[in-house]
Amino acid sequence: MGAAGRLGDSAARDYTLKLRQFHAFAAPELRQLLAELPLTPGMRVLDVGCGTGETLALLRERVGAAGLVVGLDLAAAHVRAAALTQGAHAAVLQADATHVPLGAGTLDLVFSLNTVHHLPDPLAALRHWCTLLRPGGWLALAQSSLLPDMLFAWDERLERRVTEAVRAYYRARYGQSERDLTAVRGLVGLLRGLPLQALQVRSLLIERTSPLAAADEAYLLETQFRGTWGARLRPYLAADDYAALERLCDPSGPDYALRRPDFHLLQSLTLARARLPQRTSQKQ
Repeated sequence: MGAAGRLGDSAARDYTLKLRQFHAFAAPELRQLLAELPLTPGMRVLDVGCGTGETLALLRERVGAAGLVVGLDLAAAHVRAAALTQGAHAAVLQADATHVPLGAGTLDLVFSLNTVHHLPDPLAALRHWCTLLRPGGWLALAQSSLLPDMLFAWDERLERRVTEAVRAYYRARYGQSERDLTAVRGLVGLLRGLPLQALQVRSLLIERTSPLAAADEAYLLETQFRGTWGARLRPYLAADDYAALERLCDPSGPDYALRRPDFHLLQSLTLARARLPQRTSQKQ
């Protein structure tokens, strides 16, 4: 399998640690949001971009032993991790999201979290997913951070500059335009472009304040401060802004943001869903 994603995703890419840390961080809100999915025992569900598999267990709780939950991911490392996470309950496939190896009309719900913006042609992929649904089946897309995260409540200017620097980095590294990078905010438009009905959208906030739980600090430090930001932002920030960011991200320093008593995080989490029309019966 070659590269299939607009952000460099491929079968060899490995986000295992990042994915596990995100799920540990956002677990309460994800559980709350997934509880609103129209699932009943016995249903058949596909999780596209299942990552390390934590969401599979939440979906399986809803469909019960009579149901079926299948995970799919492009990355070999993620498929291995999901299979280990789920053990004997795992049904995880390694495949491209635009060529799902399942039969047409076999699923009750296709779910995807933080995946659509990685796809080279999201609308084409979603059209393909719709073919997997039975009449009346649901397509549900979840996405974090449709709104800019609030991490430095006390310094909105620096926070804005850092967000701009991250986008500049991604534009330079992956050849993406600003429109490409922010297209994920158009989940509603994507669903409106499909033969679906009964569109519903629900957003909630992931909110954390100091003192942070260990899982929250681990995710924000490793994934956000070191992974998303770090030294790679130096060319895209003014020298004084980069120095200020370094101080806020240094766990050994007195200005470390995650242990400030006034630390306050807000991050959005959105679920957009719609369903195929029910098949109408023909009178004889």
